[in-house]
Amino acid sequence: MEKLKKVLISYAVPIFFSILCVSAVLVAKIPPLFLASEIVRRLSRNTFLVLSLIIPIVAGLGLNFGIVLGAMAAQAALFFVVDWKIKGIPGVLVACLMASAISVVLGWLAGLVLNKAKGREMITSMILGFFANGIYQLIFLFFVGSIIPYRTRQFLLPEGVGLRNMVDLYGTVASALNNAWVVRIGTIRVFILPLLIVGVLCLFITFLFKTKLGQDIRAVGQDMHIAEVAGIDVNKVRVIAIVISTVLAAIGQVIYLQDIGTVNTYNSHEQIGLFSIAALLVGGATTRKATIWNAIIGVLLFHTLFVVAPSAGNRLFGQPQVGEFFREFLAYAVIAFALAMHGWRTKRILM
Repeated sequence: MEKLKKVLISYAVPIFFSILCVSAVLVAKIPPLFLASEIVRRLSRNTFLVLSLIIPIVAGLGLNFGIVLGAMAAQAALFFVVDWKIKGIPGVLVACLMASAISVVLGWLAGLVLNKAKGREMITSMILGFFANGIYQLIFLFFVGSIIPYRTRQFLLPEGVGLRNMVDLYGTVASALNNAWVVRIGTIRVFILPLLIVGVLCLFITFLFKTKLGQDIRAVGQDMHIAEVAGIDVNKVRVIAIVISTVLAAIGQVIYLQDIGTVNTYNSHEQIGLFSIAALLVGGATTRKATIWNAIIGVLLFHTLFVVAPSAGNRLFGQPQVGEFFREFLAYAVIAFALAMHGWRTKRILM
């Protein structure tokens, strides 16, 4: 009985969301094939971003709200790939390389800041995201077209300075990875290449934690003081963890946006951190522990709810907008619940 109680407490969030998903699917009455198609597509689109959160959690840095820095770097790279008219997979590769280079710098700066805010990394990374967003808006609203040359006039504002709200990726990199290798199972289209890239990332994370760097990351996450006594450069390891996370988030955002096909210039990156973190927590992760399976299960459950919530809201209340509000509420609620549980467990340990 005690063992069952422990399991229920440990997996309370995924169990609750599994029940919620099943209930919403039954209420929404969405065709199973359509639901399966949407889930498979979202699995290939969103999983890479969610996986980018694992390394900082293991390193003891908590939930990295700062992955929006990587998302902004990816969008900046895509804007120039569109301007240079680099099409298909070469365009995606150039965007990933550019975004990764920018992300290394942004991740390094973020890591330095987070080392000055030990114990308050999550709120600090969130504020860093807001600060970086201000600089991003300044660059792409006032500098592009004036200081920074941009030849594709159709995506500039009428004055010729600043990007429009929407930049179209069709004709360049839209669905480049998706269309490279498609397998049809009945009416369901499975995009193999993005799923293979996710698989490679899973193997990379598994391999990383078997290396000396991975062991150092684990040691720092478990106890910084003991790690320091053991001769590990704690600050350096923490910076490396944030740099890796930021670079992975940038690549993940490129994968995400090539699937969407358009970039909402000033908003596409804003919810990335929130929804990725919520998905990871739904999968059973905590602020101190996360695994690859937490990410995969979380994406499946969270995005199933995302697909069915509007239809369920419409059937229950006659308004699909209720479903939209409900899934926004869930994203914030699950993060709040995870942080409350973390605080409660920490208090129990100290007592």
